[in-house]
Formats: sequence, C-alpha cells, structure tokens
Amino acid sequence: MHGLLRRLFAPRWQHPDPEVRRQALSRLDPTKPEQHQALKMLASDDQADIRLEALTSLDDLDGLIAAYPQHHDIEAWFSAILARLCGQAGEHDLAERQAKLGELKDSRLLNAVALGGDNLNLRLSALERLNAEDDFIHQACHNAVVAVRHRAAEQVASEAGLKRLLKESRRDRQVARLARERLNRLKADAEWGKNQHERRETLLKALEQHAKSPWEPLYAGRFRHLQREWEPLEKPPTAEQDVRYQQAVLACRKTLHDHETQEHARQQRQQQQEAAEATREQLLEGLEESLDGLQHGDSISDQDIESLRAQHRLLAQRWQALSDTHLPSEASSERYDRAMQRYEEISAAWERWLAEQSALEDALHNADSTALSAHVSACRWPKKLVAPMLLQRAQAALNAQQDENTASAPSSATLETLNQELDAFEQLLERGAFKSASRLHQRIKPQVESLSSKQAKPLISRFKHLGARLAELRDWRGFVAGPKREQLCESIEALANDSPLAEAALDRRHRQLVKEWKSLGDAAASRELSARFRAASNAIHERLASWRERLTQQRQDNLAAREALCEQLEALLEQPSADADPDVLREIRDKARHQWRHYSPVPREHAESIGRRFGRMRHRLQALIDERAHVIAEQKRELAEQARALVDANDTPISARTQQAKQLQQQWRQLGRAPKGEEQALWKTFRHACDQVFARRDAQQSERVAHQQQQLDAMQALIERMDAWQPNSPDDAATLEGFLREAEALEPLSKSRRSDGMQKRLSGIVRTRRERLNRVGIVAQVTQWQDILPLVNAHLAADQLALDTPDAVAPVDADETLQTPLPAAFIPAHETRNAKRANAATFDTTQQETIREELARLRVHLSLLALGRVKQSDEPLRLAIQVKRLNEGLQQTRSRAEELEAILAALLALGPMPETLWNAEVGELDDLLSRLSRLPPP
Repeated sequence: MHGLLRRLFAPRWQHPDPEVRRQALSRLDPTKPEQHQALKMLASDDQADIRLEALTSLDDLDGLIAAYPQHHDIEAWFSAILARLCGQAGEHDLAERQAKLGELKDSRLLNAVALGGDNLNLRLSALERLNAEDDFIHQACHNAVVAVRHRAAEQVASEAGLKRLLKESRRDRQVARLARERLNRLKADAEWGKNQHERRETLLKALEQHAKSPWEPLYAGRFRHLQREWEPLEKPPTAEQDVRYQQAVLACRKTLHDHETQEHARQQRQQQQEAAEATREQLLEGLEESLDGLQHGDSISDQDIESLRAQHRLLAQRWQALSDTHLPSEASSERYDRAMQRYEEISAAWERWLAEQSALEDALHNADSTALSAHVSACRWPKKLVAPMLLQRAQAALNAQQDENTASAPSSATLETLNQELDAFEQLLERGAFKSASRLHQRIKPQVESLSSKQAKPLISRFKHLGARLAELRDWRGFVAGPKREQLCESIEALANDSPLAEAALDRRHRQLVKEWKSLGDAAASRELSARFRAASNAIHERLASWRERLTQQRQDNLAAREALCEQLEALLEQPSADADPDVLREIRDKARHQWRHYSPVPREHAESIGRRFGRMRHRLQALIDERAHVIAEQKRELAEQARALVDANDTPISARTQQAKQLQQQWRQLGRAPKGEEQALWKTFRHACDQVFARRDAQQSERVAHQQQQLDAMQALIERMDAWQPNSPDDAATLEGFLREAEALEPLSKSRRSDGMQKRLSGIVRTRRERLNRVGIVAQVTQWQDILPLVNAHLAADQLALDTPDAVAPVDADETLQTPLPAAFIPAHETRNAKRANAATFDTTQQETIREELARLRVHLSLLALGRVKQSDEPLRLAIQVKRLNEGLQQTRSRAEELEAILAALLALGPMPETLWNAEVGELDDLLSRLSRLPPP
C-alpha cells in the first residue's frame, strides 16, 4: 500500500515504465533548476534511449562522449555526438569542440567530423587524430574542403595507398597530381635504392676480388679508390653487405700489412747486410794489419804465430757466420782470399822453419857454413816477411862470411834503406804501435850497430833518439798495464770462484777476459800474475767441461742438419722444374737461410767446408731464380709490347681494347716477379700503356656523356617550349607534330632518372595537348554550326511551311541565307534536307515518329560526346549508338571532332522537321553544344 502511494504521487519521470519516463522527459525544461536536476538524474537511466534524450536535452557533450564506448552501436548516439562536434546542434564553442576531439579515439566519429565539421581547423584537428591510411584516402577523395583533401593526401605514404588514391580521386586534380608525383617519387626512390644496392654490390665484388689479389705497386691506391667509391653512397648498406665489406677491408689491410712487414724485413736485411760488410771490413783490416806487422817486426816468434792463428780462426769463424746470413761482396771475397793466401804462405813458411830449426841451430853452433846455407835455403823464408831471430843470425853469419873482405864503409844504398826503415820506425812510435815498433827496432839494431863511418853518425844518433822514445813507450805501457793486469786477475778469479752466470754467459765473459789479457802483450808481465790468471782460467775450463761437451754434441747435430739441408737443396737443383715460380724459389731460399741460421753453431773444423757447400747451393738456387725471373721478364716485356700495341690500335673499338687491357693486367698479376731492376721498369712501361688505353676510354665516355647531356638539355628546352605552348586552333596540330619530330630527332636518350622523368613529362604534355587540340576541333565544329544556324532556321521554317501547305514547297538557298560559304561537310546535308522537303506531301505519322527517334538518337549521341553519360530512359539508344560506334571503329578510327561533325551534318539533313518537335529538343541540344564549346583552362 505504501509503495502504491509512492508510485501514485511520485513524478512521472521516475515512473517504473520506460515509456512513461520518456513521455515525461519530453516535457522537462532544462532551464528550470528542478527540472534540470531531473534531467541529470535521467542522464544515468538504465534505458539507453532515455539516457541519450536526457543528455541531449542537457546538451551534455561530456556525458555523451563518456557513455559512447558503451553505446557505439546506437546510430542516434553517434548522430547526437556528431551534430554537437560539427556545430550543427548544441551551444559549444570551437575551442571546446577541438579539445573534445583530443579525447576521441573512434575513427568513425573522427572521419565524420572531418567530413562535416563547420570549421576548417576543426576538420584538420579531426584529421590529425586519424592514423589509418584508408581513412586518409577516404578523406582525400570525398571531403568537400580542398585543404582537408590535400592534407589527407599528404598523409598517404605507401605505394598501394597512393595507387588507390590515384584511382579514386576524381574530385580534385591536385590530389591526383600529388598522388602521381609521390608515386613517381617512390618509384624513383626505389630505382635509386636499387642502383645504390647494385653499385655497392659491384664495389663489393671488386673489393673482394682485390682482397684475393697479390700485392702490386698500385694495390694500396686501388684499395683507397674503392673505399672512396664506397663511402659517398647515401643509402646505408645491408647487414650482409657491411659484413662482407669489413671482411674484404680486413683482407686488403692484411695484404698491405704483410707487404709492409716484408718491406721492413727487407730493409732490416739490407741494414744487416751493411752491418755485416762493416764487420767483415773490420776483421779484414785487423788480419791485414797483423800480416803487415809481421813484415816490420824485429823477429817472428811462436807467440806471433799463435796470435796470428787465433786471429785467423776468429776471422774464419766470423766470416762464415756472416756469410751464412749475408753473402759477401765480390771485392770483400777477393780481399779475404788474398789475406787467406798470405796467411797460408806464412803458415807454410813457419812449418818449414820448425822442421829446419834444430838442424840450423846445430849448424850455427858448429859454424858449418855449408850446412848453414843448405838449411837456410830449405826454409825458403819469404823476403817480405821478418825472419825468426835464429834465422836472422844464420843469415847474418852467412852475410858476414860473404862480406868479410869487403870495404867497411857502407854504401849509399844501404844508408838510404836504413833511413827509410827509421822513418817507418818513427811512424810506428807516433801511432803507439809498440809491438811493431819493437820488432822493427830489434831488426835494424844489428845493422846500425855495425856502422862506423862518419856518414852513418847522423843515422846512429837518430836511431838512439828513437830507441829512447821506444823505451819511454815501453815504460808507459808497463805503468798502464800493471793495474790492468791486477784487475784482470781479480776479475777472472771472481768469475771462477763465485759466478751466478749461465754457462754461455760465463764462457763469453771468460773469453773476453783472456782477450784483454793477451792484448796487453808483455807489458808489466810477471810470472806471479800469469800463474794466477792461468789457474783461474783452468778452473773455468773445468767448470765448463760438461757444457762444452753438450755444445759439441749440439754442434754435431747442427752439422748433420746443415748437411741434410744441403742435400735437399742439391736434390732440388739437380732436377729443377721448367716452369718453376721464382717467388716459390725465393721462399725456399729464404726458408733455407732461416733454417741454416737456426742450425748454428757447428764444429769449427767443418764450418768452412759446409759453409762453402751451402754457399754453392745458394748461388745455384739464386742462379735458377734469376733464370726464371729473366723468363718472366721476357713474358712481361711481351705483355708491355701488347699493351703499347693496344694504344695504337685505333681501328679496334675502345671497349674491346679496354677489355684486352684488363686481360693483360690479369695475366701480369698471375706471373711472378722479374729481376728487381727490370720489374719496376717493365711495370712502369706496362702501366703507362694501360693508363693510356683507359684514358682514351674515359675520354670517349666523357664525350658520350657530354653528348648525352647536350641531348638532355635540348630535350629539356623542347619540353619547356611545349609546356609554354597552348593550341588554340585545329591548325596548331602541325605545330605539335613539329615538336614531336624534334623530340624523335633527339632520341634515344641515356637511361637515367632525369631522362625517365622527361619522357614521362613529355608524354603527359603531348597527351594534354592532343586532348586540347581535340577540344579545339570540337569548338571549331560548334562554331561552324553556330555560323550556319540561319540556314538551319530557314530549313525549319521551310519544313513547317511545307508541312502546313504541301503545295508551297520551296528549296532553301544557302548562298542567300548565309553571309559566308557553306562548309563542304554540310553541303550534302543541305541538299538532302531540300530533297526530303520536296516529299512533304507524303509525310505521315510513321515518318514523323521516325524523325523523332532519329532526333532523339542524335541528342543521345551528342550527350555522350558532351557529358559522357545519358539519362536512364535513354539507355537503349546509348547501347545502340555504342554498337554502331564499335562497328564503325573496326573500319576506321574517328576523332571526337569528326564524330561531332557527322552528328551536326545528320541533324541538318534530318527533315522535314515539325517546329514542335524541334522546339522540344533544341534547348537540350543548345545546352550540350554550349558544353562542348567550352575550352579547358590552359
């Protein structure tokens, strides 16, 4: 009961029945506060239509938009929001509506606002909220505002979207042009990208091929050129291309690094060669100085011979070690051979002296001059070599016996000889050569002491003065050598007693100390110091005994390895390949050198023989390398001659000569290296010839490019002239044909983006000009028809008179009616019209119906020409006309102007024409002709 009362006395807008609430809602006024509150409560009603009506009455755009996602399928809801956003309903200002658009995500609403908004900015704001390309295409094709269409067309970017836009954009030519231009740009970009990709592929193949090629003088230049060609390309490479490029670059840089390493090694070898030559020079000078010193001493002793032998062994060992690494020069080899020959002569003389020494001493003791002379002769002592003291005494004894009866006064020749020897003695003292000076003093002392004449007194006085200087030099050497000998003894004793050095370092240090001890000679020598030094040296020898045994075994192993290496080289050189690559032989030579140096040292007694054997193998191998290099030089000389012949072969196309030059370059790379001096000269000649061929190719290409550029410029100028020209009469067709003949004379154009663009532009201009010429021809036909309208009216009047009064039939005279001659195309129609009027007496309903149908057919035909479409009721006539046009088109092709001329001629020939029938159609005919007489804008 209580609920019933509440329902009876409650407001109707709170009634449980939706229909009652809907009726109550229509009577609520939102301007009244209590009713406004009721509308706000109804705005949250469960019924969607009531809720929509309440929000609409309140003009609550926020509520409509907030509830739209739940009711997007209700068309009325969509229309209510759209009307308010577009300004068709409600009282919302533009700024508020634009702000609300920012909250919308529904593309349907945004599309509708963009199509029907009452403000341009509102439409553009809605367009900016769209993101689907289909929506942009729809807006560009169907929006009524030009700016919106253009803005939407600018958002279409895909090729498929642009094609669709070009196909569907019938309303705005600018949109179609924009789509066409962007399509062309996409195609051009795709073509450009393809060209860039192909260019990168070409460069990659060239770079990869270059990376596989061996080094040559132009290797680094070609590599830098390919890098410079790669870097300016604008389109980034693909990941696969970038990986290939980096790998090829690394391979090229490795080749360059290997060459630089080889060049550095070559320079080091050259420096080592120079250092070896300098060392050889020092060794030779030392031996030669020792040999020369034996000629100026007073006598020769065992110590001198042992020192000479030690120096000889050192020279032979060092010479062989240096020769294993670097071959000596021819001059050095000759000096070495002469020094060795002198040494052998001295060594042989000493061996003979040792054999005769005891017998000679007995003969001298017994004063047996005969035996003494025989033994002195058996010694065969060289004249330039100072003799041992015993041999000198024997020779002096023999000379004394031979000259005991001669005059005591010396000859002038003897005095001159002694003066020369004293000069040499003085020079040795000035240089500080104590040993040589002491020997020379001992040798000339007996001769000077034997002089007693007055002429010899200056010489004797000079000899005594030089002897005093020699004694002073001896005292000075003793003063300096004493502390030095003490220091050497202490050093060698410390080395023998407690030394952490390894065996090899200990041996080197021991040898150095012994060498320094021997270099002091007999200066400040004492038995005590000598014994100390010898004892410490023997202790070091005992300490190094096991190491020396191991070193001896190692030397034997190295000797065996060197012999095996020599045997391998001998086996290689016994049967050399006829086409052996000199580079491979050079590699074998270098490896053999490396192995030879590795197997070092060897026993001294075998070092010289195995060194000479290896030297002979190296010389033979080098001779084989030189022989093969000379063969390659001849082949490269032939290639250079062929390259020079290509330069002068003007009867052969430059492309063929270029290809042949590339083949010659490939053959050049496949060959090995010629001798060092000839390789650079041949390469310079060959490269110069190839550069000339390529220069001529480049010049020809430049001429061709310049000619193509001139053609493109001429075509561009022609296109600009055609673009600026507009036909205004049918006679201008000859001008268009002249333009086309000029364009044909400039073809074919080179393939490029510019030429493709010009061809497309030329085709478009020719098409538009032909269309305009066709329209101009149509306008000319319409103008002719307007000029003969007096004749048409005269025929109509004559037809009506003939139909009304058959007896009053009279022909129409065109010359009297028109002020200008009747065009030839209308003369047959004029005569036909006069002929048909003569039969007006027999004109009946059937003929009138035939004329009506023919007039309707001509009208429909004219409508097709003017509008391209007809009324729905004229569809049967359109089909018949289309069939007739197709049949006529099989026989011949007519232009629109010719077709219009035929229609107008048929219209003039159609009669007799009742005025009522003509008046019924003439209005539409005039409208169609006026449409055809409009020229398109230029």
